[in-house]
Amino acid sequence: MVTLSVFFDSPFWVGVLEIHENGELRATRVVFGSEPTDPELHEFLMRNGVALLERAESAPPVAVESTIGTAGRPNPKRAAKLASRAVTTMRSTASQEAMRLELESRKRQAAADRKAGRKAADEHRREVARRKRIERLRDR
Repeated sequence: MVTLSVFFDSPFWVGVLEIHENGELRATRVVFGSEPTDPELHEFLMRNGVALLERAESAPPVAVESTIGTAGRPNPKRAAKLASRAVTTMRSTASQEAMRLELESRKRQAAADRKAGRKAADEHRREVARRKRIERLRDR
């Protein structure tokens, strides 16, 4: 089951895409600027939906306990209370954990990329200096 929850977080509107399957939850986050309207959300999902799903699929899974299939029929007042609580709290702790793990993995990847870039730049500088040194020695 895939859900997209949009909520206000500090100065920005944020969307959380959650994928629930086989007792695991994968989540990713996208930041909107101003409050997106329904047509804007539809257009965003049509344009970036596949990339967003791929990003969520690549996120590390978090185990989540399922409450589906509980025995008995709940009290109507309790069901209404739980429904209103679910509407007000859009993020689940499992989705927060999944987003945290995804953020950490992206941070590690970015750090590795930066390190490789610095190493390549240093190597290039050394090679240029070596060439200059050889040129100066030839010109003598």
